[in-house]
Amino acid sequence: MSSLIGAGSSRGDIAAPVSPYTVRRPRLAWLDALRGVAALTVALHHASYDYLPGVRQAVLGWFDAGTYGVMVFFLVSGYIVPVSLERDGSVRRFWISRVFRIYPLWTVACGVTLGLMTAGLYRSRGGPNGLTATIAHATMLQDLLAVPNVLNVLWTLSYEMAFYLLVVAFFAVRIHRRSMTIALVFSMASLTLGGVLPTAALSGSRYNDMIVLLVALLAAGTIALASRSSVTGAVLGGALAIVLVAVNGRVSPAEGLAILAVMFTGTAIHRAEKGQIDHRAAISAIGVVLLATVLTGVWNIYREDISLQRGWCTAIVAAAMTFCLAMALRHRRIPQWLSGLGRISYSLYLLHPVLLAVFRVAFGGGPDRPEHGSVPLLIAFVPVLVALSWMTQRFVEAPVQRLGRRLSRRAEEKGDAPAGAALVRGEQA
Repeated sequence: MSSLIGAGSSRGDIAAPVSPYTVRRPRLAWLDALRGVAALTVALHHASYDYLPGVRQAVLGWFDAGTYGVMVFFLVSGYIVPVSLERDGSVRRFWISRVFRIYPLWTVACGVTLGLMTAGLYRSRGGPNGLTATIAHATMLQDLLAVPNVLNVLWTLSYEMAFYLLVVAFFAVRIHRRSMTIALVFSMASLTLGGVLPTAALSGSRYNDMIVLLVALLAAGTIALASRSSVTGAVLGGALAIVLVAVNGRVSPAEGLAILAVMFTGTAIHRAEKGQIDHRAAISAIGVVLLATVLTGVWNIYREDISLQRGWCTAIVAAAMTFCLAMALRHRRIPQWLSGLGRISYSLYLLHPVLLAVFRVAFGGGPDRPEHGSVPLLIAFVPVLVALSWMTQRFVEAPVQRLGRRLSRRAEEKGDAPAGAALVRGEQA
């Protein structure tokens, strides 16, 4: 995911490790630290099904660690992703960076998972078993098309992709600076409309295959048009994202709209920090979004289950407090191991379900066999996951990201004006 997925590694913005602490540009190091904490929290949350079932059951009714982790990710995405677009005003470069950042490791993780499924070593969640499901996954919008995720964690990438489409759309029509208002609109929609909007309204029909193909064509077309400075293409992409989140997600529309509200809240925080919007107004709006998100969980998402309501509420509040604490400490030196954990956070996030499946084959256990709960296996799982994630970040993610940057520069050297630059020049005139 982009927090999870990030706007790109901050390795180049941090000094060489001359001490146990990073010493240059902690502004980026604190974001890395947040990613690392969030990724490891989600991994431990899922590992607890296997290795700490009793503890997980006792804690879940009071605190949902999975929700906490992904909400921290979404806040960081909202904070940093729009900056990568606005920094140079190039929609084309934005999409190139997203593709080269997300898809390489995604391809590896999905490929290994499908291999384990074929060998009978991974229990399918109903993931890609046909052309339609494969196309849906290729768009990253599968969770908004009622297509089961081949890996359980892939659902968040669908909301990341919807966020990207919206960020580009708002940039194209020059309302991207109104992040605070956008966050408030999505939060109010999640609270007032989330309980009445239909879930999977389009994909619940017998025309699901046709809808998946149509959405894939629309997504590819709008991205291509937006990358050529087409305002119409960008707006159509944003409209597609809103429709899918509002009426066609696997999760309830209330949760999907709340996620978008949280992400644009992250953007509003960044703008307040940079003096682009009034601090006091931003603080008030952020408080409204936080309250609306909490109430959305109580009234719309988990209306019938008080224990899930508690878990949602504490997770949302804890995610907000974690982000605020990290911001307060952003000018402090960050331990190198913590910022390093953030640089491998995407690998941690995508690979931990795959490694859990391998551990189940090797050592037994699984969520259906809680008697196999084992603290020693959990202790072994974490360093193996970190080591594996370090290798995939170094040998899969980083090289392809460098390739993406070279291709982007080469396009500009040929004389192509950055797509979207005209919009920036017009705004600055």
